[in-house]
Amino acid sequence: MAQSITIPRTLPSGEIVALDVSEADYMAHYAESHHEWIEGIVVRMSPIALRHTQIVDYLRQLFQAYFALRRIGRVLGEPFVMRLEGSRREPDLLVILGDSLTRLTNTYLDGPADICIEVVSPGSEAVDYGDKLAEYERGRVREYWIIDPARRAGLFYRLTATDQFELVTTGTDGNYVTPLIPDFRLHVPTLWMDELPDYGTVWTMIQAMVNEK
Repeated sequence: MAQSITIPRTLPSGEIVALDVSEADYMAHYAESHHEWIEGIVVRMSPIALRHTQIVDYLRQLFQAYFALRRIGRVLGEPFVMRLEGSRREPDLLVILGDSLTRLTNTYLDGPADICIEVVSPGSEAVDYGDKLAEYERGRVREYWIIDPARRAGLFYRLTATDQFELVTTGTDGNYVTPLIPDFRLHVPTLWMDELPDYGTVWTMIQAMVNEK
């Protein structure tokens, strides 16, 4: 008898490497090697460029410094798995706040992160702007940030009371302010600098944010 293959409603974007893979097999054999799982299909993630790594590291440092001063959450990065209905994604960064920390296990977050951040790489545009936008909205991620260095664009989606993403603009000063993290500001133009601030500068920036009131 031929083996049955479970195909999702639409094939996910990206390079498909395996079909009809159970969640257990994905976690055992693919999760730590730059792959994601969507309704039984394993997709290889786009290669990471140097600029991608630099921006992810800078954003991680911002959150780490903030949470060192205000212990209201934590930040985790790929290859840590976020477990949503029908998919297992590995966002570049997951920000987990308050009660959401109780859903954190040693190997995955059971349910949506409060904030998912994806830094767009060449070849990942369809996934980041399309598939993940729809999945994170459906999975009730509270905010989804798309950081696109090639286009020098930062897009910030916020979940509304009707469980739909709404695009929120930055202020005239270039800062994005989230209601989820008190006093935290992301100055988007800084992300396009040739040299991003080092950790000492980041620490000083965050100290000024949390102590300015």
